[in-house]
Amino acid sequence: MKSKITLIGNGNMAFAIASGLVSTYDVEVVGRDMSKLDDFEARLKTDIKKTLYKDFNAEDKSLILCVKPANITAMKSMIKGKAKALYSVLAGTAIEILKANIDAKNYVRSMPNLAANIKKSMTTLTGDEACKEEAINIFSSIGYTLWVSSEKELNIATALAGSGPAYLALIAEALADGAVKQGLKRDDAMTLMRGLFAGFGDIIQDVHPAVFKDAVMSPGGTTAAGYSALEENGVRNGCIKAIEAAYKRATEL
Repeated sequence: MKSKITLIGNGNMAFAIASGLVSTYDVEVVGRDMSKLDDFEARLKTDIKKTLYKDFNAEDKSLILCVKPANITAMKSMIKGKAKALYSVLAGTAIEILKANIDAKNYVRSMPNLAANIKKSMTTLTGDEACKEEAINIFSSIGYTLWVSSEKELNIATALAGSGPAYLALIAEALADGAVKQGLKRDDAMTLMRGLFAGFGDIIQDVHPAVFKDAVMSPGGTTAAGYSALEENGVRNGCIKAIEAAYKRATEL
């Protein structure tokens, strides 16, 4: 028999998570509008349980909270009963805030990233150790997971893995622009960039970045010239500062 899981909210992240869970869990989705829940089910192409907030009771259920962070206070009056566990994907929403608005026996914060849509998310988790195994099982359905020991570490992880896809997108676009500037056709530059990132993503799973960089960069070669230009223009420090700024912002939300 499949375990049961309930998603609170029916937005893009809820859909990405549900897509990963439907083969191994009985999925329930809770929302405000039944027509939107029907559309959610149709996109999943499989039957799920659909429940309106007014008919929902969380008693002894495992919940994945996928609403907008600004809507957390509304949950206090909308979710009745005491959940077995609450897994939150809300950015910048501390466990103490979750406890103040939703009643549950255990709480876990999670931070997936946009790659959840293709089941390649890097999701960071923290919270009550009693739910660690279930949390890892749930979020492994949409990619990779890492359990950390504190909310501070989760906020740092958010700056790296949560926001990181946007930073990599900037670098990807800039590299392609550089090739176009030197005379390569835009379509060819984009094809090369995509192949570059696909291969690099696989290699970096097993090789330290410094080791990989040294293997590519021969003395006095093209890579060394380009690498020097990156250092001269502060790319390394810019990346470090980006993580710092994103972490600070995560603590402010």
